[in-house]
Amino acid sequence: MADQTSSSIVVEASPTEVMDVIADFEAYPEWAGMSAVTVLEKDGPRADKVAFELDAGPIKDAYTLVYDWHDDTSVSWTLVEGKLITALDGEYVLSARGGATEVTYRLAVDISIPMIGMLKRRAEKVIIDTALKGLKKRVESR
Repeated sequence: MADQTSSSIVVEASPTEVMDVIADFEAYPEWAGMSAVTVLEKDGPRADKVAFELDAGPIKDAYTLVYDWHDDTSVSWTLVEGKLITALDGEYVLSARGGATEVTYRLAVDISIPMIGMLKRRAEKVIIDTALKGLKKRVESR
């Protein structure tokens, strides 16, 4: 991913427990800063195509992502349709750390309106920080 923003957090749970929360898209409005989430396609236990409504400060949009799952070690996604967002590539990478899991979130976003790189990175950072803090709280409160 070119021009991406990345951040990590340690969650006191196994990679499997963390990935279970990441894969539970219907619960995203409760912890991930999404207004609404709809699973559009599912082949097996995890969703392949998901529609989102996002309201994250400077970025508000409805968009659809397709997912590529790699067991309980990582999941990546890419944009297939968006209104304001023209590119959205991301990835969660999970690394076991004893009884905990280090979660790294990488994100690259592009939008259809002109925005200087610094503001775009700031918006990505807001999305990442909201998701990582929400994920940690959600997993550790289970």
